[in-house]
Amino acid sequence: MRINLTELYQLFLSHPVVSTDTRTISTGCLFFAIKGETFDGNSFASEAIAKGAAFSIIDDPAAESDKTILVPDVLTTIQQLASLHRSMLEIPVVAITGTNGKTTTKELMNAVLGSTYKVKATAGNLNNHIGVPLTLLSINSDTQIAIIEMGANHQGEIEFLCNLARPTHGLITNIGKAHLEGFGGYEGVIRTKSELYHFLRSVNGTALVNGNNRLLGELSEGMNRIFYGENEGFRTTGKPLQSAPYLDVSWFKNGENRIIQTQLVGAYNFENVMAAICAGVTFDVPDENIASSIAGYQPSNNRSQSLKTAYNLLILDAYNANPSSMQAALQNFGTIKAEKKMVILGDMLELGNEGAAEHTAILETISKMNLDKVILVGPEFLAVSESKFLSFEDSSSAAEWLKQHPVKDFTILVKGSRGTKMEVVLDAL
Repeated sequence: MRINLTELYQLFLSHPVVSTDTRTISTGCLFFAIKGETFDGNSFASEAIAKGAAFSIIDDPAAESDKTILVPDVLTTIQQLASLHRSMLEIPVVAITGTNGKTTTKELMNAVLGSTYKVKATAGNLNNHIGVPLTLLSINSDTQIAIIEMGANHQGEIEFLCNLARPTHGLITNIGKAHLEGFGGYEGVIRTKSELYHFLRSVNGTALVNGNNRLLGELSEGMNRIFYGENEGFRTTGKPLQSAPYLDVSWFKNGENRIIQTQLVGAYNFENVMAAICAGVTFDVPDENIASSIAGYQPSNNRSQSLKTAYNLLILDAYNANPSSMQAALQNFGTIKAEKKMVILGDMLELGNEGAAEHTAILETISKMNLDKVILVGPEFLAVSESKFLSFEDSSSAAEWLKQHPVKDFTILVKGSRGTKMEVVLDAL
């Protein structure tokens, strides 16, 4: 069967649940047979129907049946369908991007806004050219506010995602050194993240801006913006208090000083907390709801977590890493008072020609710290460590060494890029 986009949208309204994975099929859903690097979704079209999908959207005629819809390209079609669905919605859409902290900020903002409104937010880190359409298509008539996380590893990607999601509000957490290989250097990162501000300008949207970040202040000049940060006079003002290990924040509003005790590790989360508070204030969430939502938020998925094992206290921030987030984590770890301290660091990936210099800079930082043990993981660290620190090719090798040489009563920072799989060492700690 072949239908046009308008007809497909009418079908979607009758079957408003979308899946791209046969493991998540629900009765009556639409299955989009997207191709990946190592698989062809068309080969799963019949399985999806057998599991209960109403129709499978395919782009390979060989997979046709009476329950399939043939389109020129499945990925393009789901993106067009998401864009059409977004055009039918009259709700605020908040876009979040940035080098560090965007997922934590999204989760905090979801908790704050969700205390008062029905919110649809990006699930996990589904923040790319497939994840954003899936999030948009999950928005229904009950949704009052949407929060869309946007990730990127090359120029033009944020612009593309903005054209799909058409945000009314936006927030760039920060702009640092990450995915330098794909962006063509730091200037490319700046241009790409700025694409969110450019889109908001074009639609007279509003940016929530960290007023203490000079670069973001310069990039957001001449547009509607609401400042948050440490300065008096900002719409949302606060101060970071103790952060060893958990961050406490002092939030000032209407002459009152409210202390929020978070469950987030690290002073670097202060900016994420203030962004979420600013969103709550912007959308008139009651102060009590804002404070209790942030205090009640528990980080997960290896982000800014504090874990107590039978033998050690772990500061787990191993979901991802780049030079700016690694330096921030080390700086915060340096403020934590403990009798025995240890870091286990994995490679920072996708830095291109800057990789050796950035990993060397991390070695210089840890050399100046008062650490009892250091373990480095990955070929990048291995290449520059010069046997100064214990280094391993991969996390499995590091875990095996730790099992043979157990550590006890240490406070340990574990951090690395997702590809290094630093969570592998946890069972040995």
